[in-house]
Amino acid sequence: MIIGLIPSRLNSKRLKEKPLLNIDGLPIIVHSFKRAKLAKKLDKVIVCTDHKKIIDVVKKNNGEAILTSKKHRNGTERIYEVAKKMRKASLIVDIQGDQPLISPKAIDLTIEFHKKNKKFDIVLPSMPIKDEEDNKSLVKTIFSDNGKIIYFSREKVPYNYTSSKVTYFKNLSIISFKPKALEKFFKSKMGKLEKIESIELMRALEIGLSIGTFVINGSDFAVDVNADLLKAIDVMPYDKFRKLY
Repeated sequence: MIIGLIPSRLNSKRLKEKPLLNIDGLPIIVHSFKRAKLAKKLDKVIVCTDHKKIIDVVKKNNGEAILTSKKHRNGTERIYEVAKKMRKASLIVDIQGDQPLISPKAIDLTIEFHKKNKKFDIVLPSMPIKDEEDNKSLVKTIFSDNGKIIYFSREKVPYNYTSSKVTYFKNLSIISFKPKALEKFFKSKMGKLEKIESIELMRALEIGLSIGTFVINGSDFAVDVNADLLKAIDVMPYDKFRKLY
C-alpha cells in the first residue's frame, strides 16, 4: 500500500491561516488533497494537521484528515506521527499542503521511480531552475549522474568556476520515503548542516540515508506570500487538473 500524507499547519508567518485561504471556490488545503487524490498510484490520501479548523474543512469536502500534535517542528515529523500507524505501507509520500497546483502526474512519476530504484531510501523529483526563479527560498539539489543526491542548498550551487553553461535544479516538494527511512529520520537529532541551511532533508544525508532524484519538467508552485496567492487565483481556473474535481 502506498500512502500520501499531506502535512498542514494552521499558523503561517506570512499568510494568516494559509491552508484555509480561498482559491477558485476552495481552500488551499482542499486543492492540495483533491489533486493528490487524482494520482493513480496512491492508495490513500490523508491530511495531517494541528488544528480542528483544517480537519473540518477537509471532511466537509469529502477528504480524510487526522489531528496531530502541535509540537512538531516540521512537516516530516508531523507525517511520521500518522505514518507509524500505517503498518502495511510500502511507501509514504509526503505532499506539501501549500501547493494547490501540484501535479498528480508528478506524484505518480515519483512513486514509479522509487519502485524501480529501491536502492534509495528517499526519492524526490528535481526541476530545472529558470534564471528569474533564483532566490534563497528555493532549495537546490546537487546530484550525481546516477541520480544520487549529494547535497542541498539555498545558494546557487554548484559554483560555476569554468564559466561554461550550468543547469541548476530545485527540488519539487513531493518526497517518497521508505517507512524505515522515515522512522530513522524522525528518531534522529537535527544535524549541523540542517541547522545551517535550514533544510530538513539535510538531516537524512547527515545520518547516511540514500536520497535519489530524477529530472521532471513542468511547474512547481507553492503559496508562501500574498503575491503567490494572487498568482494562484489567476491561474487556477485555467489549470487542466482543476477541471477534474
